[in-house]
Amino acid sequence: MRALLIASLHAAVATSVAAFVPATRVPVSTRVVTSKPKPTLKSSIATWSSLSSSSSLSSSVAASDNTDDTGATSSNDENIFEGFGVGVGRDFSRRWPHLKSDITDGLNAQSLATTLFLFFACLAPAIGFGSILGAATNGAMGAVEMVLSTSLCGVLYAMFAPQPVQLIGPMGPNLAYTVSLFGLAKHLSLPFLPFYAWTGIWTGGFLLLAALTSTSNVVKKLTRFTDEIFSVLISTIFLFGAVKDISSTFTSPTSEAVKALLTLTCAAVTFGSATILKGLNSSVYFTKSIRKNLSNFAPAIGVVLGSLVARAARLKYGAALPVLAFPSKLATTSGRPWLVPLLDLPVWARWASAAPALLAAVLLFLDQNITARLVNNPRYEMKKGRDTDNLLDGTHGDMFVLSLLTALTSVVGLPWMAGATTRSAAHVRSLSILDSKGEITGTLENRVSGAAIHAMIGACALFSFPRMLLSQVPLPVLSGVFLYLGMTSLQGLELWERAKGLFQDTDVAPRKRWSDVPRAVTSVFTLVQMSCVGAMMAVTQSSAGVLSPLIVALLPLLRFGLIKSKVVKRNYMEKLDD
Repeated sequence: MRALLIASLHAAVATSVAAFVPATRVPVSTRVVTSKPKPTLKSSIATWSSLSSSSSLSSSVAASDNTDDTGATSSNDENIFEGFGVGVGRDFSRRWPHLKSDITDGLNAQSLATTLFLFFACLAPAIGFGSILGAATNGAMGAVEMVLSTSLCGVLYAMFAPQPVQLIGPMGPNLAYTVSLFGLAKHLSLPFLPFYAWTGIWTGGFLLLAALTSTSNVVKKLTRFTDEIFSVLISTIFLFGAVKDISSTFTSPTSEAVKALLTLTCAAVTFGSATILKGLNSSVYFTKSIRKNLSNFAPAIGVVLGSLVARAARLKYGAALPVLAFPSKLATTSGRPWLVPLLDLPVWARWASAAPALLAAVLLFLDQNITARLVNNPRYEMKKGRDTDNLLDGTHGDMFVLSLLTALTSVVGLPWMAGATTRSAAHVRSLSILDSKGEITGTLENRVSGAAIHAMIGACALFSFPRMLLSQVPLPVLSGVFLYLGMTSLQGLELWERAKGLFQDTDVAPRKRWSDVPRAVTSVFTLVQMSCVGAMMAVTQSSAGVLSPLIVALLPLLRFGLIKSKVVKRNYMEKLDD
C-alpha cells in the first residue's frame, strides 16, 4: 500500500506539471484596461476590504489584470500564476455585491423544485458512500460522518463560495483514497484518525496555497475533449450503478421474482414519469404555467409516484422493498469524541503526512476545477460577477473556501468534500431558464437552493420526522432518480451527440457544428473519447480507482498525440474540439 501511494505521489507531481503544457489553450474573455502596477499582497488585501462600494469594485476588477514590467497590458489568461491573493480577492469582490439577489433569486417555485430533486440525489450517495467507508475503516468513519460532512460543507459552500451554483459532495475517488490511507496507517502502525487529520490539514494548506496563487488557472489548458470525457464518465458511473442495483435483484439467488419485478417497476415509474414530465415544457399540451410547473417538479413527482407504487404493492401483496438505512442518532460511528486527538500521532508522521496530502490535494483540485469548468459553461448564460465566456470566474475563491472546509472536516474526523460533477450539472440545468423552443436563456444564480438541499440533509441527521418520511422511499425509487440524473446529464454533450451520430444516416440527420468534418475523422475522434471513458470506468471500479483523476490530467497529452500523429488533423481538431 505504501509503495502504491509513493508511486501515485510521483505520478501526481509529474502529471500535474506536465499534462497541461502541450494542450491547446481554451480562449477565455480578455479585457483591455489602462496600465496599472502589478498587483501585490497589499493591493489584494485592499481589494478584499473594498467590497461595499461600486467604485472600489470597479477598481478591484481592473487591478486584477496583469501587466508586465514595461507597462504593457496582458490579460489573466496569459499566465498560470497571479500575485498572492489577487485571484481570490477578485472573485469575492465581483460576486459579493450580488449577495442580495443571490437570496431573492432563489425564492421561487423553480428553486424549490430543484431543492426537492437534488435532495434525494445528494442524500443517497452520502449514505451509500458512508456505509462503504464505515466497513472499510472498521467504523472509524461511517454514514453519520459522511452525511454530516455533506450537510455542513454543502451549506457553508453555498453560503460563501463565489460560485454557489456548483455543489460539493462525496466522490468515489476521494472514498478510494481514504480507504487507501486507512491501509497505509495500518501498515505503518499509526492511529488512523490522527493520521487522516494531519493529512487533511496539509491538504487544506496545499489547496489554500493553490487558491492564493491562482493555480486553478491551469485548467484553462484543458479543452472540451477532456471536459466531455470526464462528464460522460461521471454520468456513466451513475447509470451503471443504477442498472447494477436493479439487475442484482434478478440475479441474486435470494431474491424473489415478485420483488425483482417490483424493483424494476418502481425504478421505471420514477425514471419514466420524471423524463416525460420534464419534456412537457417544450410541448404543446396544457397551459404555459402548468407545463412549466410540471417540468420543474418532474423529478420530485417521479419520486412520489414511484413511492406510491411501492406502498400500494406492500399493502395489497405484502411485497416490501428495502429503504434507505439512515443513522438513528447523531453520534460518531465508533462512539469516539468528535475532536480528533492530533497529538496522538508521532512528530515524524505529522511531517510525513504531507506526502500523501499532496496526492489528496491533486485529487480534490482536479475534481473541484473540472466540475467548475462544466458549471461555468457559457451556454448556461450566467452573468453575476462574470466575464463573457470565462470558464474560470470564481474558481480561486471557491478553492479558498474548499481549502478551509477540508482542514475543518479533518480535525473532527469527517470525510472531505469536492466538486460533485453530475449533481452540479443537474443543479445548473434544473436552474436554467428556457424559452419556448427549449433553449437556455439564463440561469437562476442563487445561494438558496444549494444551502437548502444540504440543510435538509442535515435535518435528517438531527430530527426523527424527516427520517420517518425517508423510510417511505424505497431504494429502487432512488435508482430511478439516478437513471434520470445520468441521462439528463448527458443531454447537450457533444460527445453524446456524436456517439449517437455513429448510428445515424447523415443524409437525413440534422446538421451539427462538426458536420463539415469528414465522417471517418469524426468517428475516430468519438471512438477515442468513448474508449477513454471505458478505460477510466474500469480504473474507477478497480483497486486503483484513487488514480482516476490523475488519468484525467493525462488526457491533454492524448489529444496532443492525436494531432502530432495526424490521426486527427489540427484544423479538424479545432472544429471538433472548439
